[in-house]
Amino acid sequence: MKHADSHSTLIRKQTLVTRITHWTWAVSMFFLLTTGLQIFNAHPILYIGDQSGFEFNNAVLSIGSDEERGISTIFDVSFDTTGLFGFSEGEARAFPTWATIPSYTDLATGRVIHFFFAWIFVITITLWAISGLVTGHLRRNLLPTKEDLKSFGADLRDHLRFKFHHTKTYGPLQKFTYALVLFGLFPLIIATGFAMSPGLNAAFPWLAEILGGRQTARTLHFVAASLLVLFFLVHILMVVLAGPINEMRSIITGWYRIDEGETDVR
Repeated sequence: MKHADSHSTLIRKQTLVTRITHWTWAVSMFFLLTTGLQIFNAHPILYIGDQSGFEFNNAVLSIGSDEERGISTIFDVSFDTTGLFGFSEGEARAFPTWATIPSYTDLATGRVIHFFFAWIFVITITLWAISGLVTGHLRRNLLPTKEDLKSFGADLRDHLRFKFHHTKTYGPLQKFTYALVLFGLFPLIIATGFAMSPGLNAAFPWLAEILGGRQTARTLHFVAASLLVLFFLVHILMVVLAGPINEMRSIITGWYRIDEGETDVR
């Protein structure tokens, strides 16, 4: 479909499966993050190893308060984080009320919602992976190639200069980023979540062991979630800078406007 005024072409870029899974992931990740912070608030300390330290110190991160000051500690270095972490809105809590679901302290409700969307997330990514393998979407559009590796530097420089290419396929930076998220962070956050589950931990004790212990799994879970939040923020920024109307139309309807001369797959 040609658009004479803009000298560009409107193509069908995103499949129905991609669009459905994208928005399912987005909703699931929102509730997983906000309820995850509710769960974290119940014990706002992260450790390395199989158990939390009592007679020894194996904490890598703690968020607490001292009277009316929020204090966050990474290893042995402490920071005053009053108003954001540790103490906010006149209350001592690791993460503020606006960042958690429920907003008030309710560990039981937070866990129920968290586990519900965790299974939605796992089922969705499983169906997406099966569909991607059957249709060849993973191989054709997401797995980086030697050509992508060669042109990665140039693509990264273009992004840093806010120069975006509207093409039929994903660019090298997009492929490497999506591969890291889809094949790295998603499996890691699922595996560490399973390792923390008492039922699954009892059935598959080796999972926590290969992750460095149950407490290490919890720490890795927190790190993976933090990296996903960073990805989400950068992803939203890129959508805005690259043209929000075109990008949102693509992930809602499937139709995407590419630059003139970019109809061939790279």
